[in-house]
Amino acid sequence: MGSVSAVFQHFVNGITLGGIYALIALGYTMVYGILKFINFAHGDILMVGAYVGLFCFNFLRGSSSVGPWWLFSFLLAMLFSMCFSAVLGMAIEKFAYKPLRKATRLAPLLSAIGVSFILSNLAAWMFGTQSRKLDYPFTNNPISIGGVSITPHQILILVVASLMMAVLSIFVNKSRLGKAMRACSLDQETSMLMGINSDRIISLTFGLGSALAACGGILISLDIKVYATMGTMVGLKAFVAAVVGGIGNISGAMVGGLILGLLETFGVAVLGIPTSFKDAIAFAVLIVILLVKPQGIMGKTEMEKV
Repeated sequence: MGSVSAVFQHFVNGITLGGIYALIALGYTMVYGILKFINFAHGDILMVGAYVGLFCFNFLRGSSSVGPWWLFSFLLAMLFSMCFSAVLGMAIEKFAYKPLRKATRLAPLLSAIGVSFILSNLAAWMFGTQSRKLDYPFTNNPISIGGVSITPHQILILVVASLMMAVLSIFVNKSRLGKAMRACSLDQETSMLMGINSDRIISLTFGLGSALAACGGILISLDIKVYATMGTMVGLKAFVAAVVGGIGNISGAMVGGLILGLLETFGVAVLGIPTSFKDAIAFAVLIVILLVKPQGIMGKTEMEKV
């Protein structure tokens, strides 16, 4: 019985971590689906969102004690951070990527790397290099259910991640803007001929992806703290999750994030991989996927005319 409860414990931990990876991976996959471009500044937008959420939460909660107001302040701070990051993502797209759309594929990639360095160094200059603690908005005492311990923080991650992914799926599949996004993903030139404003759709895509990154950044900051380079490794892992699931496929990003979270958790717990080396699991998975199925688990092989 103990071994069964241990497996369920690792499963809960893996799903929780995977939910965060999935949220962040959605930004990579949506942008790639339309522009065939990897936004390597995505992880740093996550970092900016975490800082904004931290400062906003500290301001709203004031000197009050832990209670319902703390949780409400936290949710408000998360909402504000998502809005701020969405505007930042759209601004970066307009000034750093849009002028390079007709350039070679290498140009926007280098621009993204440049934006990444600018954001991380600017954060280090403004806020220092010391990590800052984002306090839990509740008493984070574990709850035991059938021998499996789950914390309020994990419940928050599962609820918020599930809600965000569900809302995004409904938006993309049911709304007019979502259908326009899918049309641009299939054929941007034909979509423009049909009256779709591709510039508006691309800007919206960057905004949505950046908002989800900020949400994931705040959720994970409760455990890893907030610092200027926090988005680098988290962002890379989310990128791996997008590739594993099939980059360009929204459902694939969700599946890839959950798979990566489970593999990382079980790799440490079952295979005995040292915690200090757990980051290598993601990149080992990436290599295997690229060798076995380069298009990802839910990706499709595309024929490219030359």
